[in-house]
Parts: sequence; structure tokens; C-alpha cells
Amino acid sequence: MRKLSYYVAASIDGFIGAPGGDAVFFNRFVVGDYLDYMRTEQADTLPAMARQHFGVEDRPLSRYDTVIQGRASYDLALQEGITRPYAHLREIVVSRTLTESPDPQVEIVSADPVGRVRELKKEEGLSIYLCGGANLAGQLRDEVDELVIKTYPVVLGEGMRMFDAEFRVDDFSLVSSRAFDNGVVVRQYER
Repeated sequence: MRKLSYYVAASIDGFIGAPGGDAVFFNRFVVGDYLDYMRTEQADTLPAMARQHFGVEDRPLSRYDTVIQGRASYDLALQEGITRPYAHLREIVVSRTLTESPDPQVEIVSADPVGRVRELKKEEGLSIYLCGGANLAGQLRDEVDELVIKTYPVVLGEGMRMFDAEFRVDDFSLVSSRAFDNGVVVRQYER
């Protein structure tokens, strides 16, 4: 069975973006040995333009073959005129307001994202990359099998939470932890 992996960047204090969702300030940490890690071990998670920029556009998929994201995350690409930000992956956007897809290869899920993820998990293939955002992560909280948290060495004080969901304790076990020269720490947890 495929896993749903919430692969997400966060500040030390657990925010995945500014209050409005902007997270561009994290990009300054994608350098050195951390950049090498992104290019070699996490190339599947890079948007298509970043894959091209870093010279990994032809790298075969190794971890993920599907990406699911919320409307707000998808809108960041649409604002730049990009209808398939993850063109190397099967793309799914969860939105109650987007009535038709701006691209025939992007699937729009307008109802029951939990049911759709359960269907995806039954298919053959690599893991499913939950790209964000907080609202969708909150809706899919019970379906998340793995958390990969890239903790950047900054404190935001307030911002977008990792999960927009009610209080509840969900246990995960630490599988691995890796620190990089720039202060980024990547931790992998499994349910």
C-alpha cells in the first residue's frame, strides 16, 4: 500500500509560512550540502522549474509519483502562469471553488479528499507527496502515514500552522534525523 507523506518546510517554532502563507524566505537555505540533498534524495519534491534549474529534470522518480495540494498552494503557481507546477508527477488539487482544471493533466477534487487519498493508497506506485497547505493537511491528518519535516533555523513568532486542525494527540515515531551545515534539520517520522 502506498503512503501519504506530508513533506513540509517549517520554522523552529513550527510555522510553514507567514500568516498569509508566503514561505519564500525559506529558499535562502537551499544551498551547500542541503541543496545536494534536495537534488539527489528529494528531487521528486522539487517543482518542475526547480528540477530544470538544478539539472535534475531527467532524474527518474524514486520516492513520489503523485502530488496532492490545496488550492492556495496551487494558486502560487497559477499566479505565475504555471498550470502544472509538478509536471513530472501526477497532480491533484483539492478545491471547493475551482470548478474546472486549468490543465487537462491536473485533477481537481472538489469533495471528499480523504476518500480520494484512500483510493490513491490502494493503487500501485510510489508514495503520495502531500505538498500543502495547512487546511488540506488538517483534513488529511488521519491519512498521513509519514511526516518529513524540514526545520529551518528561523523563528517566525506567528504564521501558518503545519496542520489546521483541532487539538488531538497523534503519535509518530522518529525514523531518521539529519542535520546540514546551514542549520536545517530534516526529520522523518512514521505513524
